[in-house]
Formats: sequence, structure tokens, C-alpha cells
Amino acid sequence: MSGRRVVITGLGAISALGVGAQTNFQRALAGHSGIGMLTLPGAYQRAGLPAAQIHYPLPPSIKPSEQALFDRNALLGWIAASEALAQSGLQLDDAQQACDSGVFWGTGMGGASTVEAGYVDLFVDGKNRVRPLSVVAAMNNAAAAQIALRAQFKGTVNNYSSACVSSAQAIGEAFRHIQHGYAERVLAGGAEALLTYGVVSAWDALRVLAPADPAQAERSCRPFAADRSGLVLGEAAAAVMLESLESAQRRGAVVLAELVGYGASNDATHITKPDPDGQSRAMAMALRQAGLAGAGIDYLNAHGAGTLAGDQAETDSIRQTFGAAAERLMVSSTKSMHGHTLGAAGALELVLTTQTLATGSVPPTAFLVQPDPACDLDYVPLHARHGQRIEAAMSNSFAFGGSNVSLIVRQFTA
Repeated sequence: MSGRRVVITGLGAISALGVGAQTNFQRALAGHSGIGMLTLPGAYQRAGLPAAQIHYPLPPSIKPSEQALFDRNALLGWIAASEALAQSGLQLDDAQQACDSGVFWGTGMGGASTVEAGYVDLFVDGKNRVRPLSVVAAMNNAAAAQIALRAQFKGTVNNYSSACVSSAQAIGEAFRHIQHGYAERVLAGGAEALLTYGVVSAWDALRVLAPADPAQAERSCRPFAADRSGLVLGEAAAAVMLESLESAQRRGAVVLAELVGYGASNDATHITKPDPDGQSRAMAMALRQAGLAGAGIDYLNAHGAGTLAGDQAETDSIRQTFGAAAERLMVSSTKSMHGHTLGAAGALELVLTTQTLATGSVPPTAFLVQPDPACDLDYVPLHARHGQRIEAAMSNSFAFGGSNVSLIVRQFTA
């Protein structure tokens, strides 16, 4: 691996599983599902659909007087980013430190709630104007800008919008940014808050959403199962504080893991149908950069969205990439519990992967009672595994448009 070493010194997360990275990890280990029946604000509903919604009160992270500036997407983003920032213990001591600090953020739909509210005002309620701050709340870079403003990070602020790989791409590009000396530290991650009538209706029209499990709605997302029936949308945000090793050591920060590999590719075959060759190229690129063979990865957090085509394609791509080493690889999909959070998914799953690396406890693929014979890897069904020796772990994110991202974290050694 060329360039400077990049380490993780802070984690943050909020999802249907709860507030805080530790809460999310513990509930994932317990096989707890944050999925339930979708309930939208207002009169318009999508009856019969499950979703991974945040129903609990959000922490008071901003002043009431500032709320008009925030779409729910940016609010979730700041909650996660501020947690990662706090855990890192970073205190900006001078102007140069602020200029050496950046924000790389991902989102698929940005301020979807604000956009939809504006359309309702204009086309349903017949108003001739929308909320005065609609633009700054709805713009796709709103969360990135608010995080930089509140953290007082004055370096590069980049926003990535590549559907379901958005936050994984943001983290990977932040890794490169630090590695090649453009910044000392970057708050990287992503947020998604797209559970609106219009957005959910659009996803429903694609015929990729799982119906509610007739017995228990929380079991509706079943990646790699023979009876899987589609993905379940969720809202979430997650963040990692990335730093050059020199920056972390200078201030005596606790290093949680080292980020050592980033692979990105495009299928260039179909706008929605996943391609195992493209996915394999991303994984192989990440392995090469990390200086690892397939046998060097002990755990893989799969994209595993629960779709018929997607789960089989990922199984095939893992076998193609890892060869014989795929037989001993532990793989799980935490989307079975927190849903598919689209632009936030890569960051949320990397946070969980980093915690898996640190603890040796592997979250399960929940509700995997009857595996699909075509999905024949060790998908850690039903129950977590504890006491595992994990030296390195990979997290996969794949997206409509053919984008693929793989990230690798490793145990840190000085």
C-alpha cells in the first residue's frame, strides 16, 4: 500500500436499530430487527409495505431556531458525524488544523422530504410559494455543508451521490485524500432519509421492495434465503473519523482500526441488473491495495439487500474473487435488521464491520432459516458468533447504475 497510513479514530451511527454506534452494534449482534410497517406522515400511505424507520425521538443535536435549515437527511447526518467527532477526541487547536480537516459525505436522495413538501405545497395545496429555506435544506450537499460548518472543518468538502454506494465511495475517496497528503483528517460517511410517499412509491414501482412478512413484519428482509422477496427501505446515517496515522499519533488518539483497501468499479452492463464480474473487480482492487490475498479476509459484511438477482450475483462474485478461501469466509448481511439505507448503507455497514473487527463478535444474517441453495456460503445464519479471530474484514456496497465499492479494515499495529 503506497502513501500514508489511514486510521479510524471515531464511529457514529443512527438507524432504526437505535442511536449510537454501540447501540447499533449490540442490537445487530442480538439479531434485533428495526423493521416494521411503514407509517408515513400525512394522509398518503403505502399500505402493506415494511420499512426500517426511526420512530424514537431524535437527540437534541441542534437548536430549535436552526431547524428550518435542516432536512431530516442532514439532521441524521449531523447526529452520526458529531458522535464520531466526539469519540475521536479531536480538538482543533489552530487555523491550520481546521484547514487540514475535511468532510466527504454521501447520500442518494438528499433532502427528499423537503423536496416533496415543496411539491405538496405547490401542486396539492395550491400555494404559490414554498418554504424560504427549501434550497439550502434540500440540496444534496446540505448534510456535508452543515457537518463542516458545525465541526469547523475548513478543508475539502466533497459530496457523493452514487445511489447505494454513495457513503462507501465517500469513505474510499476520503481514504485516498488523506493517503496522498491532501488532508490530515476527514469526517466521512453518509445519510439517507427517503421515506416519503413519492420516493417509496417510485421504489415500489420498480418491483424490488419486499412485501411485509404475513406473520412478523420485522422478518420481511431475508437476504440469501430461499424465500427472500426483495429489499426493505430504511433511514439512517453513519460516520467514521479518518486520520493519517501521524495525526492520530501526535494527539494520542485511540486507533480503532486501520483502513487499508478501497476498490471501486462499474459493471457497464446494465442500469439495474448486478454483474458478478464488476463486483469482483472492486473486491480484487481492494485486496490488491491492502496487500492481501482472499485468505487474509476473515469476515465480509455483504451488500446482501435481499433481492433474488442481487444476492445470487454477490455469492457468485465472492466465489470468483476469493476462490477456495470463500469456503472459510464468514459473511453476513446486517440489512436483514437495519434495512437498506441506500446512500447511508456503506458507512453504516463499515461502522458495524469495524466493531466486528475490534470485538471478534460477528453479527448474523437474521431470519436466514432456509438458505437458497444457490447462495451457498457461510452466511452466519440467525445467531451471532463470538470469540472469532478477525485480522481483516471487508464491506461491500453495490448500486443501481452498476457502481461497486469494497472497503477493507485491518487490526491496527504501530
